[in-house]
Amino acid sequence: MSDMKTLKETLLNGGYDSALQAVYLDEGQIELQRQRYAAVIDSFISLFGAERIGGLFSAPGRSEIGGNHTDHNHGRVLAAGIDLDAIAVASKNTENIVRVKSEGYRMDVIDLSDLSIQEKETSHSASLVRGVCARFQQLGYRIGGFDATTASRVLSGSGLSSSAAFEVLLGTMLNYLFNDGKIDPVEIAQIAQYAENVYFGKPCGLLDQMASAVSGFVMIDFKDPSSPVIEKVDFDFASCGHSLCIVDTGGNHSDLTDEYAAVRKEMEAVAAEFQKPVLREVAEADFLREIPTLRNRVGDRAILRAMHFYEENQRVLREVEALRSGDFEAFKQNVIESGQSSFMYNQNVFTPRLPNEQPVALALQLTERMLRGKGAWRVHGGGFAGTIQAFVPNDCLEAYRAEMERIFGVNSCYVLSIRPVGGVQIAAE
Repeated sequence: MSDMKTLKETLLNGGYDSALQAVYLDEGQIELQRQRYAAVIDSFISLFGAERIGGLFSAPGRSEIGGNHTDHNHGRVLAAGIDLDAIAVASKNTENIVRVKSEGYRMDVIDLSDLSIQEKETSHSASLVRGVCARFQQLGYRIGGFDATTASRVLSGSGLSSSAAFEVLLGTMLNYLFNDGKIDPVEIAQIAQYAENVYFGKPCGLLDQMASAVSGFVMIDFKDPSSPVIEKVDFDFASCGHSLCIVDTGGNHSDLTDEYAAVRKEMEAVAAEFQKPVLREVAEADFLREIPTLRNRVGDRAILRAMHFYEENQRVLREVEALRSGDFEAFKQNVIESGQSSFMYNQNVFTPRLPNEQPVALALQLTERMLRGKGAWRVHGGGFAGTIQAFVPNDCLEAYRAEMERIFGVNSCYVLSIRPVGGVQIAAE
């Protein structure tokens, strides 16, 4: 680490290029990333001064590849870290206070002498800062005061998990500033989830944080959420002749909390009929046998969502096997089947409360018309509004992007890379 002036000079003179190349892969991005980090350094200098000693940090957004709405019932998920990320410059201080200024937002100021839950911070970023620091302390790790400025390219409300990227970024800063980078990425993810569940007040699963902290293609089995099984999936996506596109169809997630909660609640209602907390603990054969009784007790939609869970949980294994064997055509077919199951059985493509607003369904149909027999498509993330995911053959990419942006607006179609590393300190050569 060095003072901010030297840090910026070294960055702009290429001293961090090898580290940036390892994170972002594309040489064409290096100058863009230099300028991004330089802007965050400038922000830090304007707030805290140029003489401070500090370092650069990054944590990626994520794309769920398979396992739609399975994690909260202890299922399997296939995910990947992406090249849209949250970045920061951070420096220790001696005041026992954490200050985090994110681009476009008010500064969060947390006094480390009081890490109790503050009700007024619920659903605000300050709660995540406080929650991550609190969990570090509870687990016996070192914490201390620091100042940071951050910026993010992870689209809020896009299904790419901007909140998880921010949480993992906070954990990564604490890890390297005070703990010599020794904390495992899995534990960083668990700390991030704790902050979101307990301090922020959102009962999320562990998928988003785990994919951000670990990155690359990764299968996560949440059968035991306290000790998830994580398997890296080796696959050279750059060689498959396709691009990963995320299309932002618009729509607001803020009034859909009840819809998201209902998916989990209904799956767990089925499990409760077998005296189990989650579907992963209920044998599929037992569930299928009891459907006649379950219909009167939990309703048909809950049964359909449970059926989606069981099939989707197995489909993740098929997707992983297809990638590991290099059978990208089989992988794409499973992606399409995942999307069909989410639409028909999990029913998270639109909300029946707003029947005239179905942008996700529209994007899926338009994509199917363009890519049928060539690519793959599915709802992305929580659903109901927001984004779809498409694997687009490179020779169709420009036409596909043009059509999506004609319908959903300029810059609504994002072409992504799979990032090989998760939360990380960007170190000079």
